[in-house]
Amino acid sequence: MNILVTGGAGFIGSHTVERILSTRDARITILDSFNDYYNPAIKRANVAAFEGRVHVQEGDLTDAAFVRQVFEQGRFDAVIHLAARAGVRPSIADPGLYIDVNIRGTFHLLEAARLTGCRHFVFASSSSVYGLNKKVPFSEEDPILQTISPYAMTKMAGEQMCSNYSHLHGIRTVCLRFFTVYGPRQRPDLAISKFTRLIEDGQPIDKYGDGTTARDYTFIRDIVDGILGALDYASGPMCEIFNLGGSQTVTLNDLIATIEDAVGKKAQIRQLPDQPGDVPLTSADVSKATRLLNFRPTTTIAQGVPEYVRWFREMRARGVTVC
Repeated sequence: MNILVTGGAGFIGSHTVERILSTRDARITILDSFNDYYNPAIKRANVAAFEGRVHVQEGDLTDAAFVRQVFEQGRFDAVIHLAARAGVRPSIADPGLYIDVNIRGTFHLLEAARLTGCRHFVFASSSSVYGLNKKVPFSEEDPILQTISPYAMTKMAGEQMCSNYSHLHGIRTVCLRFFTVYGPRQRPDLAISKFTRLIEDGQPIDKYGDGTTARDYTFIRDIVDGILGALDYASGPMCEIFNLGGSQTVTLNDLIATIEDAVGKKAQIRQLPDQPGDVPLTSADVSKATRLLNFRPTTTIAQGVPEYVRWFREMRARGVTVC
């Protein structure tokens, strides 16, 4: 199988590539911009581990000619589209960038897939599309009436484009709504990363709100299980949406306590108001993914956070700045 993994140098992408290389007979091309949203040395280190086993194309999804060239050269059987501008708060500051990369970039990929005969497209969406959904846990069948950040809006637009290309052009599309993915190699701007670094260094952490906001944290190994299930999905409707969550909703207060235990230090807390764009709760109903993708998350937050802390300390010992 010939597979394109966009964002393959990043957090979720590098773990996905690693798993495919270790378990499947596949040719892999990584498409990544290696941008400076966070330290590119982390992404370079991720890709260095695959040297000689993958083909790397460095460039931008917003460049339609570049994307088309990658597809013409690769003639892919499947695309796993993980590249995106991520994060709710940065999207509020620069919505135009998110529209360009996440919407226009996804369009360029789908169009190139259509033109070159690629028939399977896995799209990384987000639990943020559920917005202020009050029904818990969140189900793929829930109506989505209002997103509350530009990031969430771009992910919903991506799902709709996948639906279009599936219906009009016969491309099987599988949209995966990720619920707060964490683990080794994760982005430094995410809460577990920031809190670990600051607690380790004896610096205060920012806690927004009273700490009762809750997230369905999902460990990276479990997410990759779901991605590969989506890659194999070949029956049922041509466009499907699945939640991939840990089925374990954790409050911010409990998350901080778990990180304190893993680091071995108490946090200094700077109390701040709630942040605009943040949803109060995410909670995934994964029964559909369990039934159709054989998705069964097993890693608890108490197991996963220490794995991240070990990786963080190993990177620091190697002189790589995790920020």
